[in-house]
Amino acid sequence: MSGKPEIWFYHLERSTLDQVLPTLLEKTLERGWRALIKSAHSHRLDAIDETLWTFRDESFLPHGRADQPHADRQPVLLSETGENLNAAQALFIVDDAELGATEGFERCFIIFDGRDETALQHARGRWKALKEQAAALSYWRQTDEGRWEKAA
Repeated sequence: MSGKPEIWFYHLERSTLDQVLPTLLEKTLERGWRALIKSAHSHRLDAIDETLWTFRDESFLPHGRADQPHADRQPVLLSETGENLNAAQALFIVDDAELGATEGFERCFIIFDGRDETALQHARGRWKALKEQAAALSYWRQTDEGRWEKAA
């Protein structure tokens, strides 16, 4: 692993975070990776927590909160600080949370709502700043059919 992770921007236009995040997490776990979800808002983490328990009738995604016991054992960890307590390889940034230190991660996902002008502008600024730092960036957007395609 190099010192810099891949940073993938996911531009939500047709789906919501609650529809997209569980699928991305499933793929992350299938790779044998752990995930860290960072949001600056505890109410957003509460909503994600609920979604991960209920998004599919026949299953749930094993997860926990960083401020609860056994955070280090969680395959998916929800955090306001972004401290990598579970040794995750994948970092998921939601709600304009700061990216922070990315050492130790293989991939970072910056997920933003393209229907929210403030979020869109924040993502554009973040892309520009990361590009100036020579980060390994990819930009993904949904097709009309709902599939994800790499656009940059």
